[in-house]
Amino acid sequence: MHDLTEGLAHFQQDVFPAKAELFAHLATTHQPQTLFIGCSDARVVPELITQQEPGELFVIRTAGNLVPAHPDAVEGADGSDGVAASIEYAVAVLGVRSIVVCGHSACGAMTALAAGQDLAELPAIARWLRHAAAAGAPGGASAEAPQRELGALIRGNVAAQLANLATHPAVACALAAGAVTLHGWVYDIPTGKVERIDPAAGRSAALAA
Repeated sequence: MHDLTEGLAHFQQDVFPAKAELFAHLATTHQPQTLFIGCSDARVVPELITQQEPGELFVIRTAGNLVPAHPDAVEGADGSDGVAASIEYAVAVLGVRSIVVCGHSACGAMTALAAGQDLAELPAIARWLRHAAAAGAPGGASAEAPQRELGALIRGNVAAQLANLATHPAVACALAAGAVTLHGWVYDIPTGKVERIDPAAGRSAALAA
């Protein structure tokens, strides 16, 4: 906690004054152009990776960068979904023009799936990871998944979550109107490189090398 209070003091004394004009503008304006859906992993910081200022990204972070299909599209769902509400708000109210789903290397959620880890003692995590089923997890018994297999699962998961996004009515309407574009990324932690995932073409490519 001491580190946090020291950081807060630095922000208030040095960072905030240098951006006082920006924060004064943000006090009455909220117009992000991009919805960034990333992993909760502490090593993946959307604003740092994309070098965006406060107010420029609307961010959703979930374990494994998972985007559950819209509750109305899932039989038996109760309709109370914070991720769905955030997506709806970003698209229908804020009018974001782009949505990025960003996976990353060494993802703990994908590693657990690729290795077929026993999650019996972690029921909430097990239930949540079902949203990655369409990614094609092999569910092997090895404790350590081969890197190539894990990489394929991470990419497949990004593609699966992009498909889940399209089940959300606000996103479907915006796509039909040409008002929003979807993008899949995979961020490599040790190199800083970002790979673009193109599910329609079934391939990936380096982005901003």
